[in-house]
Amino acid sequence: MKRKDFIRSVATLAATGLLYDAKALPLSNSKLKIGLIGVNGMGWSNLNSILKLPHVECTALCDVDERVLDKRIAELRDRNITVKRYIDYKELLAGNTVDAVIIATPDHWHCLQMVDAVKAGKHVYVEKPIGNSIRECEVMVAAAKKYKKVVQVGQWQRSQQHFRDAVGFVHTGKLGKIRLVKAWAYQGWMKSIPVKPDEPVPTGVHYERWLGPAAKRPFNPNRFHFEFRWFWDYAGGLMTDWGVHMLDYALLGMKVSDPKSVMAAGGKFAYPDDAAETPDTLTSVFEFDGFNIQWEHANGIDLGPYNRNHGVAFIGNNGTLVVNREGWEVIPENGRMDAVSFQKSQDNGLDKHMVNFVDAIQRNSPTLLNAPIEAGAHIAIFSQMGNIAYRTGKKLYWDAAARAFTDPEANRLLTATYHNGYRLPAV
Repeated sequence: MKRKDFIRSVATLAATGLLYDAKALPLSNSKLKIGLIGVNGMGWSNLNSILKLPHVECTALCDVDERVLDKRIAELRDRNITVKRYIDYKELLAGNTVDAVIIATPDHWHCLQMVDAVKAGKHVYVEKPIGNSIRECEVMVAAAKKYKKVVQVGQWQRSQQHFRDAVGFVHTGKLGKIRLVKAWAYQGWMKSIPVKPDEPVPTGVHYERWLGPAAKRPFNPNRFHFEFRWFWDYAGGLMTDWGVHMLDYALLGMKVSDPKSVMAAGGKFAYPDDAAETPDTLTSVFEFDGFNIQWEHANGIDLGPYNRNHGVAFIGNNGTLVVNREGWEVIPENGRMDAVSFQKSQDNGLDKHMVNFVDAIQRNSPTLLNAPIEAGAHIAIFSQMGNIAYRTGKKLYWDAAARAFTDPEANRLLTATYHNGYRLPAV
């Protein structure tokens, strides 16, 4: 994607606030055939949400853990839903079994599977963060553009009305000059991950397929299923896991894209001796003209800023707007403006996100998407910048025209290292 096209897409998304509301469905009598790749956790939630739509059917499930795969197939059978069973996602993509796929595998697989899916002519719903490196994100944008498929990213907050309302209020200017935007995730339920020895690969787990492009290692339960996100080989910790949600709205509220610089500090302060690699405590600061955006995360703590365990705060001279998944409010600064009492969320963001996805497919119009691939790539890249600053221990300056840092050490982390014969897709 050319730089001017990328910036134009980001600017349009930010300026409109993504206020599109899905129209009534469907537009045809045929059902949309959905396949799910990665059937545990969020993948299962995504599938159950999209199956609420009467004009959608699930025709295929794919997973490299046959234990989970067979469990989900049995659960669907109890609901009178019969699906084809796959271990190799490429076999699922071949032929006409599915029209679209939901990709909910670990982050290090998203790029390969998404690119293969659009090449095969399938529409895609891909979980966030869309990639595990900045270059992967750029490749995914290029693939969606080349193959002209509808690609929605699983940032379902973009379909929630109260987030849009909050950003709309920020854009009124009533908060006055905004000098700082805070975004955070304090996750008290994320406890220490005890060190465990390597062990034999469980029966039914196709471990080499699970590793894919990641470095070859003995099987360890700490690196499998949900816990994979705390290891650099597969993901980026809370910075990319929750950061893409919260920082996304920080950028939308401020109508900005690329930072001038980024620095980060943190570490394993809560659980220094546990098995995780990614920091359990981190602060990242992104510099813009006239204001900063600050990210904070902490495992094992719920008492975050403004007594919320996650959120975004736009701190202005007249007052502060605080928004999270529960709702939003405005806290005045010493009587300089009127308060806005807590505006509670009234809708189901994931369900609305799926309606939006299917509507865009039915109308063959990616421009209708609330979280298109360009938006998902932009915020995943932004979050990766925070991790790269942490890993290098430097204040990094971003060259937006070159799509790179000015620091050679940091630029070595722009691209994920692929192993086991895998290569970053060429588009």
